[in-house]
Amino acid sequence: MNGPRIALITGAGSGVGRATAKTMWEAGYSLILAGRREDKLRETQSEAGVGEDRALIAPTDVADRRAVSELFAAAVERFGRLDVLFNNAGVNAQRTVIEEYDEDDWQRVMQINVSGTFWCTQEAIKLMKAQDPPGGRIINNGSLSAHMPRPQSAPYVASKHAVSGLTKCAALEGRAFNIACGQIDIGNASTDMTSHMQAGTMQADGSIRDEPTINVQHVADAVLYMANLPLNANVLSLTVMATQMPFVGRG
Repeated sequence: MNGPRIALITGAGSGVGRATAKTMWEAGYSLILAGRREDKLRETQSEAGVGEDRALIAPTDVADRRAVSELFAAAVERFGRLDVLFNNAGVNAQRTVIEEYDEDDWQRVMQINVSGTFWCTQEAIKLMKAQDPPGGRIINNGSLSAHMPRPQSAPYVASKHAVSGLTKCAALEGRAFNIACGQIDIGNASTDMTSHMQAGTMQADGSIRDEPTINVQHVADAVLYMANLPLNANVLSLTVMATQMPFVGRG
């Protein structure tokens, strides 16, 4: 295959998505930058120095099935194929006890974190099966919450467990078509989404304690490592976390 490899990043307007876009651009990828806010995607493009010839800005709500189909159709029209999908878009709900979450809280988290990841995975697999040569890689943004919950975070924790199951199903079904699927689970990367941790984080015993964070660039570097593997090798699960955070032995 000639020319740059093509990567689609959801949630590319901030945080892990923005850092990964910058890193993949520097590594020579052409990029489809997807997210709900065009202005934030443009900021990512500007900060990364992404040229118009190797970038597609694609405002998209991944919870909208039709919008996801249009996103992948636009990617094919622009670049002709897709080598890497980074399913990064995700949200959390305000922390509260299980019995106080309302339907809107639950549905918003599930629609973006689970349904959005599923719709994008569906479209990517259809495309990667059909393109010539066939194959590609899907990387899902999980969480340490896919392995161990924090208190008062039931919708988010449930959603990330679902993403782990989807990762394994896609890895299994993709085998015959040279499609690899893996997951990166991130612990305390310093982004806007984790800015609330500056005031301390609730522990399993109900106390509030400071927790260390890591530079988001470490996460972007890990995603690039996964993306650059040959398709006969796969990182099914990778954890990047602050060494001193209370995850191992949490409780």
